[in-house]
Amino acid sequence: MKSRPAASIAPRLLASIALGAVALLGTTGCTFITDQATEIPYSPSDGVNVSNDAGPVKVRNAMIVATEDGSTGNFVAGLVNDTADDETITISLEGHEPFEVDVPAGERVSLGADEEPLRIDDLNVQPGANAEVLFQSGDSSGRTADVPVLDGTLPYYSDLVPAPSRPPSWSSRRNRRHPPRRPHPDIPLSVHGRRGRLAFRGRPLPVCGGVSPRTGTRGRAR
Repeated sequence: MKSRPAASIAPRLLASIALGAVALLGTTGCTFITDQATEIPYSPSDGVNVSNDAGPVKVRNAMIVATEDGSTGNFVAGLVNDTADDETITISLEGHEPFEVDVPAGERVSLGADEEPLRIDDLNVQPGANAEVLFQSGDSSGRTADVPVLDGTLPYYSDLVPAPSRPPSWSSRRNRRHPPRRPHPDIPLSVHGRRGRLAFRGRPLPVCGGVSPRTGTRGRAR
């Protein structure tokens, strides 16, 4: 059996190595120029996260759960303070008074879970749209984020839909439907004294009898 010289094997070996390297770069080179999906920050829920440069208080999963017509909404979010100092975050919507929420040092405040959500009257943003909200805490200038507005279609959001405005009290409804009776304009009755004694045209009526000024018959004044 004849053996080949080492000089003839070397070029072929080098060529095979070079081709393998080219194939390897061709199949994996995209990973060197494309962002890894796991390295891209995103909000894993329906709400949005606000970047950390908005201040020491981090905002997580912020959303607004509104009524069907979008007239009223509840702001829901997780507010996280990882610092050693108590902080206050200001949450502002255009045309509304800003909200201020205190977040203790090293604590988390869950609006809509552990704490009541922030009720926004006159929201006027339809579910499915976004509301522009400004978040500011600490010495930062704040950051604006587009917060999604949802409704109570999904069962786990139904309890977060704000209740309608308080209806009129029973007494006010009763008075509106049944206004107080007024005496006939031709019979100017009035009440005098602590015991409510009646008078007719300035003359007191008898309490237990006498002649009625209207009918001319005797009877009890009522």
